[in-house]
Amino acid sequence: MPQISVDYSANLADSFDRRALGLALNQLAVKFLTVAPDGCKTRFRRADETVVVGERAEGQDLVLVDFQIFPGRSPEAKAGLTEAVMALLAEHLPAAPGRRLHTAVKVVDMDSDSYRGTTLDG
Repeated sequence: MPQISVDYSANLADSFDRRALGLALNQLAVKFLTVAPDGCKTRFRRADETVVVGERAEGQDLVLVDFQIFPGRSPEAKAGLTEAVMALLAEHLPAAPGRRLHTAVKVVDMDSDSYRGTTLDG
């Protein structure tokens, strides 16, 4: 835990190093959420759909980062995490010339009573 999802606009696919960003996100989770590094699971999902922000459908890119975590973290820890992730996104994903990049981070408590996970070695 946590489960981290990064949704990003399709045309950003070649503009950033997902592995490097994923490792950096995991490090921030360890720092702010006091979790074990091996518990951090980050996935990237390319959004092939059109991005529409406000009244503009052209020239818009979007990156949304969701952290699903077990309850018990303070509001300060969550706020610190979101601020650090926003800064990290600015480092890894500069806006392309002539385009507008929208970024957002959400940290959500999940129901630890209904979550199960395991690791299988082959």
